Amino acid sequence: MSASVETGATGSRRAVVLLSGGLDSGVALALWRESGGESALALCADYGQRAAEREAEASARLAARFGAPWRRVALPWLRDAALASGTALLAGSGTPLPQRSLASPGDAASAASVWVPARNVVLLGIAAAFAEAHGAGQIVAGFNREEAATFPDNSAAFCRDFDAVLARGTRRGVRVLSPTLELDKLGIVREARRLGLRREDFWSCYAADSDPSSCACESCVRSRRAWSSLAGAEFRDATAAPEPGPR
Repeated sequence: MSASVETGATGSRRAVVLLSGGLDSGVALALWRESGGESALALCADYGQRAAEREAEASARLAARFGAPWRRVALPWLRDAALASGTALLAGSGTPLPQRSLASPGDAASAASVWVPARNVVLLGIAAAFAEAHGAGQIVAGFNREEAATFPDNSAAFCRDFDAVLARGTRRGVRVLSPTLELDKLGIVREARRLGLRREDFWSCYAADSDPSSCACESCVRSRRAWSSLAGAEFRDATAAPEPGPR
C-alpha cells in the first residue's frame, strides 16, 4: 500500500521538489507523480557537501525519469556557515564522518556531527520562492519518521510549523508535503521496490568515493539495513512452508 499524498491549501497539483538524489527524496518524487501530481521543478542543492557531484548525478537522472525540469542550486554561503559550524558533512571540514553499525545506525551525537546549520529551513525557503514563481502550491520533500528521531527538521511537527510560516510568508499559501513522512526506511524501501526503483537509482552516501554496500556512514547504514531487511523478508516469504490443505 502506498503512502497517502494530499494536496496543499491552494488545491494545486503542481509542486517544486527538493530532490537530493537520495532514497527519501527520490521516493517522495515518485509517490507524488504516482498520485497525479505535477512537478514544476526539481531542485538539487550544492552547499559543498562531500557527495555533491554524486547527488547531482542521481538527482538529474531521477528528475528525467519522472518528467521534472531540473535545476542545481549553488549555495556557497551555506557552505561557509557549515564549515564554520565544524560539520563532518562537508568536504574540507577536517572532521571525519562518524562510523555507525547496523545495530546502531544513528544517535544524537552522530546527527549533531553532520548537522548543517538550518539546512532544511534554507532549502524549504528557496523551494517556496520557486513554488510561488512557478504557480506551485506544494513543496515536496523526503522527510521520514526514522530520522526524525534525531533530526528534528525531518519531523511532522517541523512540517506543520513551517506550513504556518509559509501561510504568512507566501502569497499563494504554499505548503510542505512529504509523502514519506510517516514511513521508516524499510517502508520507504518497500515503496521504492513497488515503484520499480532500485538501490542503484539513488545516491544516499555522505561521501563521494565510498562503496555504499560497505560504507559505515549513518545514511548508508540506515539504507543498507532497510534494503537488507526487505530482501530477508522476501526470502522468508518465498521459502515459507505452504499452508496445509484440507484434510
